[in-house]
Amino acid sequence: MKLSKIKLKGFRNFKESTINFNEKTLIIGANDVGKTNLLWAIRILLDRSLNDYDIEPKDSDFYAYDEIDEFEISIFFNDVTEDAVVSKLKGFISDDDKLILSYKAIRDKKTSKKTYKLYAGHKYDRLQEIEDRFYRKVLNVKYIGSRRDLNSYINREKNNLFEIAKENRVPKDVEEDDKLLSEIQKTLKNDVDDKIPKLNFISKATSTINEELKDLSIHHKKQEIVFDTNASNINKFLNNVSIASKYKGKSILIGGDGRLNQIYLALWAAKNELKEEKIEEFSIICIEEPEAHLHPHQQRKLAEYLNKTINGQVILTTHSPQITSEFSPNSIIRLLNKNGATSAASKGCSKIIDEAFSDFGYRMSIIPAEAFYSDVVLLVEGVSEELLYKTLAKQLNIDLDRLNISIMMVDGIGFKPFINILNSLKIEWILRTDNDIFKIKDKEKYRFAGIQRGISFYRECYNNDEFEKILEENESLISGFIEPTPIDNKKAANKIKEKLKGFYIYIAEKDLENDLYNSKIKEDLEEYFSEYDNIVNLMQKRKATFMYDFLKNKKDSLIKLKDSEIAQPLFKCVEIIERIQNETDWATKRHNRI
Repeated sequence: MKLSKIKLKGFRNFKESTINFNEKTLIIGANDVGKTNLLWAIRILLDRSLNDYDIEPKDSDFYAYDEIDEFEISIFFNDVTEDAVVSKLKGFISDDDKLILSYKAIRDKKTSKKTYKLYAGHKYDRLQEIEDRFYRKVLNVKYIGSRRDLNSYINREKNNLFEIAKENRVPKDVEEDDKLLSEIQKTLKNDVDDKIPKLNFISKATSTINEELKDLSIHHKKQEIVFDTNASNINKFLNNVSIASKYKGKSILIGGDGRLNQIYLALWAAKNELKEEKIEEFSIICIEEPEAHLHPHQQRKLAEYLNKTINGQVILTTHSPQITSEFSPNSIIRLLNKNGATSAASKGCSKIIDEAFSDFGYRMSIIPAEAFYSDVVLLVEGVSEELLYKTLAKQLNIDLDRLNISIMMVDGIGFKPFINILNSLKIEWILRTDNDIFKIKDKEKYRFAGIQRGISFYRECYNNDEFEKILEENESLISGFIEPTPIDNKKAANKIKEKLKGFYIYIAEKDLENDLYNSKIKEDLEEYFSEYDNIVNLMQKRKATFMYDFLKNKKDSLIKLKDSEIAQPLFKCVEIIERIQNETDWATKRHNRI
């Protein structure tokens, strides 16, 4: 079976959202966007560790940005065929193996008294009320929070792992273990219990405490206190077995939280794997921020490990691009917040996202994975543009990280796959591309290829009546002309180019190198490359190498570009961030007034 989707109405920061899940699901999004709230909604209905008091509705559970006095959490399951679940929820599951569990809370406007009811069934509009969460023994969630007590969990869970492994032994294993345990017990009795008390410091400590006890009461003369290792009690001895790391036969202290975190999650996976044969329950594994304390390579490996090792449905939340890069695109839920309401891009796990990635033909790289966490992405053609804009941003005091802006190069003019990805994830984007003029194949005529490229991006994403009229009047003039370009054709191209800015599509005057050379940093370029005659030609040949060398030595000169068209895409990114922030501020102010 599988949790296929969750419907939230009026719950915390979810005004009304439907979010789809997959077998393995990754939830990403900014801080405070609602990742933990989404998991809490699932836990309210399925977590065995939560008691009736824990799931009672609180004022903070009701959507705050409108006057809402009720909320609903409904979880939808598909392929419900497990015998234990079917037996426990008989009568609530449909003939085509579907199940819905629902939690509905109400707050009385006059008294502020809060109550809730639970429902089950297979038709959303005909659910039956149930008294409690009786199904949790066979249908539940196992949750690992981001704030985990690594040491205590490891010490507790390794004993559970021992018990599970014991239950899975064959008779021959049991016989061999019993024989060996008997030998261990004799050894402990002879070598530990009898010899430990003879240690000088143990003996003196024992005498001291007994003398003090005799002074306190005469009753203590009949008994003596000893420091007992209790090693001969084999069960207690085994319970005290600790996890240690060894190198060339020598024990090494496991002190790093990263290592402990890996052991913690490995114990979870091992426990789950060992229980595979006993399908007595269906458990959804929810883990918050599994990347804690791990370096990037280990984060990626951990994501792969959890995906392959943990049986059944797994839901993770993360802030790690490394972990994101290991997940199938259609298994990613990107949460976003607009005007105080959180929703999932493309309704969560979706073929829309998968199809957007299909043009790549390979696994996500770390760069697009990082962009998933951005509010705005500036798309540029190549490495030299990426270097320039990142350095220019610093010189203009635009803090890209603070503003959550990413700059991503598409390695050529293949912008469309990136645009499709960002659109599917509801991430704002801006692009800058060269104003290429290409020769039309088999003709002695030319076209504004860069502007045509920009128009195709517009048509992919927008539909604007005013701009359509401009295109109707001018588009035919940007192709089929002879060189040098006639004035009318240039005017038509410039008119379209200017209007494309309104759709966040920026076309260079010519290309990056020519635009820089014709800008206010021309003298700086000539000074730095004084020994060369054709600086533009040099820049175009060396591209990234030129850009790196120039920026390393003359980056301070970029402040002169503040009022240039080259800098406009960066300022537009900031403008979009301010608009997003204003929407958030408006929602917060509204919340404070309610």
